[in-house]
Amino acid sequence: MFAAERRQLILEMVRANGAVSLRELARVVQTSEVTVRRDVRALEAEGLLDRRHGGAVLPGGFTRESGFPQKSHLATAEKTAIADCAAGLVEEGEAIVVGAGTTTQELARRLARVPGLTVVTNSLLVAQALAHANRVEVVMTGGTLRGSNYALVGSGAEQSLQGLRVSKAFLSGAGLTAERGLSTSNMLSASVDRALVQAAAEVVVLADHSKLGTDTMFQTVPTDVITRLVTDEAPAHDDRAAAELQALADQGVEIAVAGAPGGATNAQGGSGGPGAPGVPGASGASGGEGGPGRRQRRDVPLPGPRRQVPGAAAGLRSAGPLGEQPGGTERARVADMRRR
Repeated sequence: MFAAERRQLILEMVRANGAVSLRELARVVQTSEVTVRRDVRALEAEGLLDRRHGGAVLPGGFTRESGFPQKSHLATAEKTAIADCAAGLVEEGEAIVVGAGTTTQELARRLARVPGLTVVTNSLLVAQALAHANRVEVVMTGGTLRGSNYALVGSGAEQSLQGLRVSKAFLSGAGLTAERGLSTSNMLSASVDRALVQAAAEVVVLADHSKLGTDTMFQTVPTDVITRLVTDEAPAHDDRAAAELQALADQGVEIAVAGAPGGATNAQGGSGGPGAPGVPGASGASGGEGGPGRRQRRDVPLPGPRRQVPGAAAGLRSAGPLGEQPGGTERARVADMRRR
């Protein structure tokens, strides 16, 4: 097959499906992934499609949502690493909500090993992953089924979430920017995700690096509501992802990088503190103290002059009057007591 024929077929597949993995493209056009990657790069230069990590999508950020079969083949290794890292945030006996998506489906498979867990979800895929888990209770929302991502949406789903309160919400989406936060290309999905967020004390976003800097039509979670982002390590040449991570960290979002050397790290490369395995604990992106609800950097004030405490213990040394030896006042007081 000539290069022009290959590229025309690649373009037709992307237009038909919205997103296609390089592996699938290589299988259909019967060539190597290296050749397909070169074809995709050429089509992107012409503005006919956009490259994503492991595949190609329709051009522009405000595109229609890809179906589950296409998304399930994109960035599979990255989703696995993110799910492994995010699972360390969940403790035994917690109640959480998990939104729809291929990354959250991977997370659900790992949550099956957490005893005493209660999971509220609008995703049939998440529920299926937990269906046979021992000591894990699954609560499904109501709503109308969206076949493209096997999620329950609509007023029924939103009403079933009213009055609910859980510790954490785990969500994914189509794009994430520091300016708008998490977004998706479907209005019904965005509305249910917002209802899931309102039920949670903390919001954890799961997004691989290809979604960083991508903006889509409907905002689901504004940046100031996101507690933590779990992502993968972007390639060294991906300046856009690195800049977006730093911008998110500057706004108070805690960053956990799955697969980074030495475990998860924050946006400036420091290791996390005590907490769930593989996930930063109290340390935030700026190196200050963090935790739920931290929304900005805080400078630690320098210590001022120490105040002298009357009757200090004998083991503490304080400065006496000029010319007096340290500890002299205390020794004189002890000697006076002995004389008495």
